[in-house]
Amino acid sequence: MCAIVGIFNSKEASRVAYYSLFAMQHRGQEATGISVSNGEILRKIKKKGLVTEVFDEDALKYLKGNSAVGHNRYSTAGSKSVLDAQPIHASYKLGEISVVHNGNLINKDEVRQQLIDEGAIFQSQMDTENIIHLIARSHEEHLRDRVIEALNIIKGAYCLLIQSRHKLFAIRDKYGVRPLSLGQLEDGGYIVSSETCAFDLVGAKFIRDVRPGEMIVFDNEKKGYESIQLFEPTPRICAFEFIYFARPDSVIAGKSVYVVRQEMGKAMAREHKIDADLVIPVPDSGVSAAMGYAHESGIPFEMGIVRNHYVGRTFIEPTQARRDMKVKLKLSPINAILKGKKIVVVDDSIVRGTTSKRIIRILKEAGAKEVHMCITSPVIKHPCKYGIDTPSYEELIGAKMSVEEIREYIKADSLSFLSINSLKKSIGEDMEYSLVSFDGNYFIK
Repeated sequence: MCAIVGIFNSKEASRVAYYSLFAMQHRGQEATGISVSNGEILRKIKKKGLVTEVFDEDALKYLKGNSAVGHNRYSTAGSKSVLDAQPIHASYKLGEISVVHNGNLINKDEVRQQLIDEGAIFQSQMDTENIIHLIARSHEEHLRDRVIEALNIIKGAYCLLIQSRHKLFAIRDKYGVRPLSLGQLEDGGYIVSSETCAFDLVGAKFIRDVRPGEMIVFDNEKKGYESIQLFEPTPRICAFEFIYFARPDSVIAGKSVYVVRQEMGKAMAREHKIDADLVIPVPDSGVSAAMGYAHESGIPFEMGIVRNHYVGRTFIEPTQARRDMKVKLKLSPINAILKGKKIVVVDDSIVRGTTSKRIIRILKEAGAKEVHMCITSPVIKHPCKYGIDTPSYEELIGAKMSVEEIREYIKADSLSFLSINSLKKSIGEDMEYSLVSFDGNYFIK
């Protein structure tokens, strides 16, 4: 769920990284950081907080260099300490490196224990730190070979950017669970980022996605970049990128997130026909799907809930108490539109159920006659090990209750979920997807 960005051979590397991280703030709000190289040393700044809170003009002037890596943190491993913010930086035999990571390593505990048994000392709780130690302890002569050796030890979902004084490595696991795209900047430099919405903000031209199992190497001594296919690709991009994570103006695996969400809404309307007066979204990630539902069903679309955009996402808040308060601060009903109406409410998912329950309550308090909840994803029944903050079955309402029991808990007049088949058709049947939250198929062993 984190955001990563890498900039290479650009005079304004830190500034481009800053704007890119700002564009991807939705992927993580806990902490942010940037590391730059000027060819001689690496400099870094990382702190808890939003991008605009951590970096100012003085910070960007300090971060001078033609190469940068940046990270927005959404914690699935580690604690809330600033030590668990990224980039992770270290000095070792070959010089300095900084690493940023999006994803989750499923063998992190066994690798960490092996490293500790061999004398390694850890500074954080993050699985990403394993990678630093594996690179530092390797006996290979060149950084490239050390990186490859480490990649043959770790398992899981990962997009990695590894920066040295003269090189930048961009790596995606063989399943391509998390997105990573390559673009070219107006000054001739390169950008690699989790989402293409960053390209739009900084004026970069999209080249292509980093392929599953690929390592791209940028080198000061060479023009362009080198591509190395390290692992046989077995694409399984996470369906949640389309359902919730990505910004609607991003393109993931060649597909417009906005268009895919509209298709989900249309499929929902075909699967679940409801007698209602209005279709309203839970903003912002439910907007595109609600428009699709309204278009397919013929029921008028209205923005019946106003979102305060100065409040962040509730799903990625670290505690339930903060999630509850954020719902109150974030969403306000428009009483004049809702009073006496039968309403279809379109949202992307139900994880714990608390947010949906509060939304339905505020809609009925605003005078809605009926509230029918339509969720444009299947029931989340299984925790994800690949980078989503659903670590246990106990936290998932869909793992403990039937659809009818969930409906009763959230106090909806009806509750519907999109089927797995309709989800796959909405995204496109030209590729396989990671659906572990829905079907429990943990394909990375």
